[in-house]
Amino acid sequence: MDVVSALTDALPPSAVITDPDSMDAYRWDRANDPDAGVPLAVVRATSTADVQAVVRIAAEAKVPIVPRGAGSGLSGGSSAIAGGIVLSLDRMREISIDPITRMAVAQPGAFNAEVKAAAAEHGLWYPPDPSSFEFCSIGGNIATNAGGLCCVKYGVTTDYVLGMTVVLADGRAVELGGPRLKDVAGLPLTKLFVGSEGTLGVITEVTLRLIPAQLPPTTVVAVFPKLADATNAVLEAAREMRPSMLEFMDKTSINAVEDELKMGLDRDAEAMLIMQSDEPGEHAGTQAARLDELCKANNSSECYVTNDPEEGEAFITARRMAIPAVEKKGALLLEDVGVPLPKLGDLVIGIEQIAADRGVTIAVIAHAGDGNTHPLLLLDPTDEDQQKRAQIAYGEVMDLATGLGGTITGEHGVGRLKAPWLAPHLGPDVMDLNHRIKKALDPDNIFNPGAVYPTL
Repeated sequence: MDVVSALTDALPPSAVITDPDSMDAYRWDRANDPDAGVPLAVVRATSTADVQAVVRIAAEAKVPIVPRGAGSGLSGGSSAIAGGIVLSLDRMREISIDPITRMAVAQPGAFNAEVKAAAAEHGLWYPPDPSSFEFCSIGGNIATNAGGLCCVKYGVTTDYVLGMTVVLADGRAVELGGPRLKDVAGLPLTKLFVGSEGTLGVITEVTLRLIPAQLPPTTVVAVFPKLADATNAVLEAAREMRPSMLEFMDKTSINAVEDELKMGLDRDAEAMLIMQSDEPGEHAGTQAARLDELCKANNSSECYVTNDPEEGEAFITARRMAIPAVEKKGALLLEDVGVPLPKLGDLVIGIEQIAADRGVTIAVIAHAGDGNTHPLLLLDPTDEDQQKRAQIAYGEVMDLATGLGGTITGEHGVGRLKAPWLAPHLGPDVMDLNHRIKKALDPDNIFNPGAVYPTL
């Protein structure tokens, strides 16, 4: 079977790309997986029918498919496979809003920011907000169950997914869930596909829950001379209240951002917390004042409170800039480990010790309010020994997190980068369940082979 000819015959003109230079842009996500292969073809689908056609051709020829959104992933989950098909959903961008039911129906290529903007036209809000919200796709967010800065109060992607259309490995398109807030008929299969990283099927449409627009927040920014004081402040805040944002940056990330933005961040601080309250009326100010008290009681060297939207947004921008700012210092190995909140201090301080022991730089940013951290290991492409030490440190950070009762990924996904650590983390029985579900839905392993489950 000539797969390229079959694809060309079955799909609209210009949907199939085979030129190597043109395909190059579709080979990697932001993890820059060095083992990414050269695909047989890239298909830019425009509809569920297009996706079905691709899957049927691939299934008949036993050719692997790598579903791809915006390519903003951080775990190598959409790395191309040599001789496979990259199925790009970037042209599927339609969004519709129902203000009565407070729901959005979106195709997977729509950007997170585009869904937010469409909802805002009706006074509504889609809360999940990864730092890359301006250029990450809804399909990719669902594939990894992305979270973001507001998830401490408002939850993550799965909390807003009500239904979806999924193309299965035999080419059938099935509708799971739908525009109903309550629905317990049958197994909760919609949730099975959230976080499945393109290994079980291809999502071609989603129904998302929206909520009323967020109230204007009050922002609190505190800097600390000691990491332990910052993490203690996080625990005390979480014990008393539920802020709408509770973010952490360490000294390395603060300095990287200050290099870029020149906004006067304290370069000597070991940690900075960025917090918000969006409670109604005077309650936001009351909660912010209490956050200020808690930070000062935990030895913050400076604490700043503002209800000015532009000032608050400037600090949020600083937090969102952390990964690209650190990335300018060298190549990155990105982690996404999470721990139960009481173990946050042990994790952050433990990472600092690993960096010192291995002689590598590890910047740490975190959605501190829920214990999800993003350690960023800097690589020197010219120093082979340093790269080996960084690889060792990478594994040690994941071992540290799991040893503290945590996880190897909170929202970026396992992808290919973390796949070797999945089985030790889950254990043999849970890994077996994962394999059985994967084989039941994708018996020929055509969907994203090598991602998440490298031994299948």
